[in-house]
Amino acid sequence: MKPGNGNGAKILIVDDLELNRILLEEITRGMGCCPILAETGEEALKAAGEFLPDLILSDISMPGMDGYELCRSLKGNKKTRNIPVIFISANDEPEDIVRGLNLGGADYITKPFVPEIVQARVGVHLRLHRADLEVKEMNRRLEASVREQLKQIEQEKKDVLYALAGIAARNSCYKKEHIERLSRNCSILAQGMQLSPLFEDRISDSYIDTIELAAPLCDIGNIGIPLELLGRKAALNAEERKIVQGHTLIGAKLLGDLHVGSDYNDFLKTAVDIAHYHHENWDGSGYPEGLGGNDIPLAAQIVSIVEVYCALTDKKNYSREEAMEIMAGETGTKFNPDIFKICRKISRQLC
Repeated sequence: MKPGNGNGAKILIVDDLELNRILLEEITRGMGCCPILAETGEEALKAAGEFLPDLILSDISMPGMDGYELCRSLKGNKKTRNIPVIFISANDEPEDIVRGLNLGGADYITKPFVPEIVQARVGVHLRLHRADLEVKEMNRRLEASVREQLKQIEQEKKDVLYALAGIAARNSCYKKEHIERLSRNCSILAQGMQLSPLFEDRISDSYIDTIELAAPLCDIGNIGIPLELLGRKAALNAEERKIVQGHTLIGAKLLGDLHVGSDYNDFLKTAVDIAHYHHENWDGSGYPEGLGGNDIPLAAQIVSIVEVYCALTDKKNYSREEAMEIMAGETGTKFNPDIFKICRKISRQLC
């Protein structure tokens, strides 16, 4: 049981009578098709899965699996459900024809065969099948093109966000290297937390990737803060501090107002959480909402620790050991003690 010679459409012919198989083989071969012959419904089902014919001509009355059951099995299989089935039968009762069509059959040809009718029906359904495949392929390509365009748009949005984050960092007198260190160290700390029983169920590989991408946007809201305040070395008064602290709300709103696709939402939600809450303190003394403990989103807790570490070792030139010692004094007040403990344990890996 294999396709005949030729490069035409593959036609699976199913009939328990050899004479009928031979007649249909000659008719379809005369159309330039490649006939595949099967004597039983079981053989046909196997051949359909193996050769994926373009069309099936199936007798209805066969021992074992009849044509109706064959059609039902074909239509229930994702691999073969779209292959058109034309029933062939000596019985032309309307109820039999309707039953076949209701099962998913494409057409009905009665015996004895009239070659011209068989050729016409087969030709029509082959053309319809090819057209259907072409439409599906066009839709597939269109969907792929749309996905690629959406992906490009989302990447462009990210590029804009990173550009804004870079401006905000420069406004705050941070160098590009500071942002890169922040991003990398957040990833390193998240990896260390993933190995802890306290956090392993909350930190996946994709979470680590996401926080590495989102962390640089923590201070993006600084683009809305006056440069004079960001660059001032003297102490700020209460009103000025409130203005500067507003960068958390500005950043969260800027990110939250973006309209993005579903593939982008994890990144965006994490970025919003970080921008909004990375100045909250473990004891509830932070801003802007005064959240405490695990009410503070985990990503914001991670960035809070790493941001202080990077600031101490970058702008103030403390050593790693000195920075850890200073930060230890704020454990339980500013920082989550469990996260800081992990941070200190893996501090040699921090860049």
